[in-house]
Amino acid sequence: MALQPSDNYMTKAATLIEIRGASLGYDSAPVLRQVDLEIRQGDLIAMAGPNGSGKTTLFRAILGFLPILSGSLARNCPLHLFGYVPQSSALDTSFPITVREVVGMGGYGRLKPYQRTPAAEHEKVKSALQQVGLANLAPRLFFSLSGGQRQRILIARALMVGPKILILDEPLAGVDSESQRAIGELLLSLNREAAMTVFFSSHDLRMVKSFSEKVLYVDGGRVAWEHGPLGEHPW
Repeated sequence: MALQPSDNYMTKAATLIEIRGASLGYDSAPVLRQVDLEIRQGDLIAMAGPNGSGKTTLFRAILGFLPILSGSLARNCPLHLFGYVPQSSALDTSFPITVREVVGMGGYGRLKPYQRTPAAEHEKVKSALQQVGLANLAPRLFFSLSGGQRQRILIARALMVGPKILILDEPLAGVDSESQRAIGELLLSLNREAAMTVFFSSHDLRMVKSFSEKVLYVDGGRVAWEHGPLGEHPW
């Protein structure tokens, strides 16, 4: 997909996330070191790198699932306004649940324990499904869908929080080229028409460069903006 420069790409915007000199990892064992990263309102950022390079670690730190080991990480946006789409491989395919129920899970944080789902939440589910172009699939069993359809339903679930920033871990993995194109177009639409900041990852550098002008590359414990020909590391 050819990407045309967007109006918000070159204009100065508010900083949503600022990371300076951070080491990120687990139990005092850094996976990423000396991370410096700024994400601004309206950005569309793709993050590429080999499997196991630390892309998910960076996401988990941004989302508050992991404490930083050193350095600083500042969020100028409340965590409840972060929408997150995890890797689809983490899902339990044996659980019988409808598309409507999957999307509705995205609004559970607004409900009290044992509270009956109000009509307004049902309308939000309908709206989120319309945003991803799959409103007709609401009554279907989630695991009867294709990989690309499931991925778009998970994006709809993340939209239930009304996010200012949407973080997606490998949203293009395991789907055919037509579905990749549909998901890419959806992310572009959310970024440009819904004014949403979008940050997604992939292990395929060639793929992410077709969807975004701003590309991070992660490998060897380092994070840097990607420049130059495909396959050329930024360091």
